[in-house]
Amino acid sequence: MKLYDLLENNAETKLGNIEITSITDDTRKVAEGCLFVCVKGGSFDGHTAAAEMLEKGAAAVVCEHDLGLGDRQILTDNSRRLYGMMCSAWFGHPEKKLHMIGVTGTNGKTTITNVIKHILMKNGHKTGLVGTIQNEIGDEIVHTENTTPMAYDLMALLDRMVKAGCEYVVMEVSSFGLVQNRIGASWFDTAVFTNLTQDHLDYHKDMEDYYQAKKMLFDICDCALVNIDDEYGKRLYGEIGCEKQSFSVKGCADYTADGIKIKSTGSSFWFCKGGKSHLVKCRMPGAFNVSNITAAMAVCLRAGLSVDDIIAAVEEYNGVKGRCEVIPTGRDFTVICDYAHTPDALENILRSVREYTDNRLICLFGCGGNRDAAKRPKMAAAAAKFADRLIVTSDNPRNEDPELIIKEILTGLEDSDIPYDVVVDRREAIYHALKIAEKGDIIVLAGKGHEDYQILAGMEHIHFDEREIVAEGLKLLDN
Repeated sequence: MKLYDLLENNAETKLGNIEITSITDDTRKVAEGCLFVCVKGGSFDGHTAAAEMLEKGAAAVVCEHDLGLGDRQILTDNSRRLYGMMCSAWFGHPEKKLHMIGVTGTNGKTTITNVIKHILMKNGHKTGLVGTIQNEIGDEIVHTENTTPMAYDLMALLDRMVKAGCEYVVMEVSSFGLVQNRIGASWFDTAVFTNLTQDHLDYHKDMEDYYQAKKMLFDICDCALVNIDDEYGKRLYGEIGCEKQSFSVKGCADYTADGIKIKSTGSSFWFCKGGKSHLVKCRMPGAFNVSNITAAMAVCLRAGLSVDDIIAAVEEYNGVKGRCEVIPTGRDFTVICDYAHTPDALENILRSVREYTDNRLICLFGCGGNRDAAKRPKMAAAAAKFADRLIVTSDNPRNEDPELIIKEILTGLEDSDIPYDVVVDRREAIYHALKIAEKGDIIVLAGKGHEDYQILAGMEHIHFDEREIVAEGLKLLDN
């Protein structure tokens, strides 16, 4: 690609309209004739390698300050942003050839995006998905490393979706993706805000910084759909200037859910819009899922689908892996696997499950290492609000001592008299939960959800699928 076509007047150069063979911000991928973008990360600054990359064969470098490299440097005030724009250009702007739907917030992104995709696909619209569990091109599954892929990878994925005939892409848009300009020149038809609760404060300096990161999505969309049950949602609704609509399961909004009934096998509610109400029966339990489905239905209405076709698709959907997922046991107690890994998410899942628990609600959870430590005692306090018994264990300890993580978690129980057990090894903790379960109990395994691995010291990934471990534990009980 010619350099001028790549830059699209987003930066000036004296190098001339030379041919560029590739673009990258990764020193390991620099090849003859490529354009290397200097990005400053948490542990490495690409500017320090610029001269070496030219020696390696790069045609030029993009940088944020003068490196003394003459005409072979292209100056910009934000190399991440320019790199994202160039990635869009490199693939011929696939984002402009798709109807893009973005969902941001702390909790609910995965469920909403998956429900939207299901509804669109069931109504004949081939749809791509970019998300936490996996990426999808129609029915094809594509592995993912990040909730929002890096800029080059995202545009490559969108390009594949275009070539595969997708009309829509539904995308989880993380705060990391927004701040790091991973989404390139993307513009969204509809952007959804779910909620904001404490998470990622190891990256964002405080909740205000986290909120401002999420808010960036609503500068690049035609219409915002905002959850006004959330305090940050109410604030966002009042601050954004684009076209906006609201949704709620508690009060007045453009889209509301009323008459909510929750069972262990699913939920029913009245979806209300414009003075009309429509009965919805879904196989996903929990009031939080009613909110998620309400948002998904609102997005699909805006996309032009009829409410009857939307409801028909919702009512046959079985739910999302690792999101209030019932693991079959064949016993007189129930095991639920959920990704809840923030205080708010844990409280939501337990509050919901509490409504249909016949006997005890047992919650097994831990907290990840090398992540926001401030939420650890808050996780314990949240769990203690609705559970009858806690099993405190490990999540992804990474390079931290799991026993010290648990010690910090337990400080959140100092004012509580809830009984709890500490079992550091998560596998043994699950076995323990199964062993103490009684008739009518519900065990909630919180934190891992869809993940089929655990990250231990040295960042080693080991296979760890809680569905398999529950099956193993039941066999041990039988023996």
